[in-house]
Amino acid sequence: MSVNFKPLADRVLIESIAAETKTASGIIIPDTAKEKPQEGTVVAVGPGKKDEPTTVQVGDKVLYGKYSGSELKLDGKDYLIVREADLLGIIG
Repeated sequence: MSVNFKPLADRVLIESIAAETKTASGIIIPDTAKEKPQEGTVVAVGPGKKDEPTTVQVGDKVLYGKYSGSELKLDGKDYLIVREADLLGIIG
């Protein structure tokens, strides 16, 4: 999972986990009805602010707000870059 990208300050680079394509009962969800994913895996972490080091680490599964961050494409993959304050929590 090595990416040639180093976030600055308190920013975190996240690879989104793909949205579900089926419901629990087996109904297939079409692309037009899929929700934007709200969880992903941390790929890169910035050093943090002067007196506030970042608390997430590479490999953590995190939950973020639906409209948080900026989308970017690196090496053919889609990523999301968000401030650590926009993360809602770490999934255990």
